[in-house]
Amino acid sequence: MSRLTGGPTMLTVESRRLRRIIAENPNWSLALVPFLSTLCLECIVRNFEETPIYEELTPSQRDFVQERLSPSLPLPVTANLVDDGVYWRRCCEQRWDICDVSHYGHSWKRMFFERHLENMIEHFIPETTPLKTVADEIPLCEAYVKRLDISQMLPPIKEAKVGIGENVDWLSETDSDAAHMEHYDFRNLLSMLRCLEEFHLTYWVKQCGMNFEWKMFEMAERDCETLSMALECCKTLKVVRLYESHIDDEKCKLLAKHLVEHSSLRELNLSHNVIGDRGAKAVGKLLSSSKLEILNMSDNIIRDVGANAIADALSNNCTLLSLNLRINRVSDEGGQAISKALLNNSILLHLHLGANLLTGPTAITLSEVLAKNQTLKTINLSCNKLGVDGGKALEEAITQNSCLRECDVRLTEVDEQSASIINQVVCNNKSASVTNQVVCTNESTSFINPVVCTNESLEQEEQPLDDEVQPQDDEAPSEAPTSTNST
Repeated sequence: MSRLTGGPTMLTVESRRLRRIIAENPNWSLALVPFLSTLCLECIVRNFEETPIYEELTPSQRDFVQERLSPSLPLPVTANLVDDGVYWRRCCEQRWDICDVSHYGHSWKRMFFERHLENMIEHFIPETTPLKTVADEIPLCEAYVKRLDISQMLPPIKEAKVGIGENVDWLSETDSDAAHMEHYDFRNLLSMLRCLEEFHLTYWVKQCGMNFEWKMFEMAERDCETLSMALECCKTLKVVRLYESHIDDEKCKLLAKHLVEHSSLRELNLSHNVIGDRGAKAVGKLLSSSKLEILNMSDNIIRDVGANAIADALSNNCTLLSLNLRINRVSDEGGQAISKALLNNSILLHLHLGANLLTGPTAITLSEVLAKNQTLKTINLSCNKLGVDGGKALEEAITQNSCLRECDVRLTEVDEQSASIINQVVCNNKSASVTNQVVCTNESTSFINPVVCTNESLEQEEQPLDDEVQPQDDEAPSEAPTSTNST
């Protein structure tokens, strides 16, 4: 019936015959046909591994390519060709869940290569992982790595006790080779990283489980030798942090010996180790001949002899800004020596002597120093038994000191009234310093504005004026200072 009367079915057939193109996508249109340049860029993306073309492209074309390149491309192809941008952000986000680029100078490429190299070293197993695995990556990373933060160093594996389906068994303390257990050798790596400025290292083993041995958390003697030579060869290093690695006196002496002539080193952190007086003496010699600005020796076993050595170096030092000796065994002899060293030192800004064995005599000596020293900004004496007399002596000295901005006397058996007065004085000093900074900033700004206005008016007066607009231009210089001051 519909064929005879020309019903809906016949109309549908006729409309399909009239269409020139029947597309799978009903939204398809000739207007969506890509440009030839876009097709060429897509071809470059598809064949980038075999024929990488990047440097010849314009900035907008490079952005197009970076948004579409596969993050799984081999590093030898992309490392030194693709610059920092969207591609490296995609690589980081694909590989790690947490990506805070602000810790890497807002550079995604730097973040990728630093974390990539850290991951390779942290999973390197001596005598099992080929050295070539790390060596091949160094030329790709050397220009982008500025900081290495290595939180794990795996020791060799006892192959005799490793079987199918068994857990990894590390060298134990009873083995004959345990004393010579070696980890990854950093000499080749640090000598090639020409931009490395910070090096953080701890000898730990994560998730060791039932295979726990104390030797896993210790730097071997051979490790210390190779690491000392590696640090000495890396002339760009500014920060070295070797913590929680069971570094003793002998290892500390070896490290200090190789760092004593390091010209660029500015911060040394040997906290949470087992360094005693002999190691502290070596650090004192290092302090006397280096340009260190920050020294952290907290949580060791330094006593009065080591503190005296550091005090001797401190009295003649002209670069150190911060000294941290908290959680050690320093008593009044060492504390008084460090306090007296501040009489000859006008550079140190921050001193931390918390959690030692200091008592009243140290507080009294330090109060005599604070009455004369106008450089020290912060001092921490918490968790010492300074007593009531020591607190009163500090109170009298700090009330005469206008530079000290922080003085921590918590848990020191100091009288509450003295502690309150000390806190009030340092708070006032801190507020006054902030006010002075604001005033100085305003004064410098008010000094600059008149100079700028004067220069602008002189430039306007020197410009040639037409007869018709001369009256208007004569009024401009007189109005310029008013508008600038109101601004």
